[in-house]
Amino acid sequence: MVGAGNISGQYLSTLSRLDDLHLTAVADLDLARAQEVAAAHGARAMDVQELIASESVDVVLNLTIPRAHAEVALSAIAAGKGVYTEKPLAATVAEGRSMVEAARSAGVVIGGAPDTVLGTGVQTAREVIDSGRIGVPLSATATMIIPGHERWHPNPDFYYQPGGGPLLDMGPYYITSLITLLGSVARVVGASSALRTERIIGSGPRAGERLPVNTPSHVAGILIHHSGAISSVVMSFDGVATHAKPLEIHGEHGSLTVPDPNNFSGEVQLNQGTDGWQQVPVSAGYRHAARGYGLADLFWSGAFDGQPGAGRSQGELALHVLEVMEAVLSAANCGRSVDIDSHPDRPSPVPLDER
Repeated sequence: MVGAGNISGQYLSTLSRLDDLHLTAVADLDLARAQEVAAAHGARAMDVQELIASESVDVVLNLTIPRAHAEVALSAIAAGKGVYTEKPLAATVAEGRSMVEAARSAGVVIGGAPDTVLGTGVQTAREVIDSGRIGVPLSATATMIIPGHERWHPNPDFYYQPGGGPLLDMGPYYITSLITLLGSVARVVGASSALRTERIIGSGPRAGERLPVNTPSHVAGILIHHSGAISSVVMSFDGVATHAKPLEIHGEHGSLTVPDPNNFSGEVQLNQGTDGWQQVPVSAGYRHAARGYGLADLFWSGAFDGQPGAGRSQGELALHVLEVMEAVLSAANCGRSVDIDSHPDRPSPVPLDER
């Protein structure tokens, strides 16, 4: 594991209960933090290059900040290691593409978060769609409106710089879910704005410090899927709250509400026009999923054994999501639609699984 910051605790909790994954080494810019985490989990603290070269490491779990994703991943791939990277896959599509191409050339696995789509929330919705209960899917909405992370995060700087913002930070959860449910995206349009030129840190030792805003803090996009479905996406750090469901899917015979894609489970509701909204029983997905199941799924599915197309969190999907998000921002800047070059297969569904 490279990076022992805020998100690492959730991964560590998952790793501790999955027998197929064993944490052997931890690296972090803060050596003391790496040593503390390693000692608590029976691993060794190392610097990054030592970890990447270690024979005890098969795959590098890359939990660094986005602008470091490519450097760590490419070093690991060059050493013959598999890589699983936190979202987004990289800071730019060019970097993400270099990672995927390097992994392909080296014959190693590359995967990327989010893996929340593997839980029972999105997968139960997927089962409803695939069973034909809403008919042909026609459209979807994805909505996230919050005040911004500076309210709680002690070091929120990168959220308001290029490579950050609500779309690149939270968009991967929503767009990965939309692609899981409706398939890949062919073209996008977009618009964006920034309500403020600076933000004020609300907690921690830097409370009261002002941060410049150099990236859009409100982004709206239209995604045209290859299937013909059209998704509307709003990601914002400029609002207070919303009553809108995180995800809604509309078909010719019914509509679905899908729970928060930042979580693994939640209530799926179906309305087929006769009895109103009805809760759908859990019918698919990893029932006990948590952060790290995307890496486990790559192992369970045979991706590490070289089975082509195995695993639902492959780097090609994460790259496609990154390309869609970058294209929305580009479309917002240039005022025209932008075509998407990548066209990954729709990830295979997850049957109800108790692992």
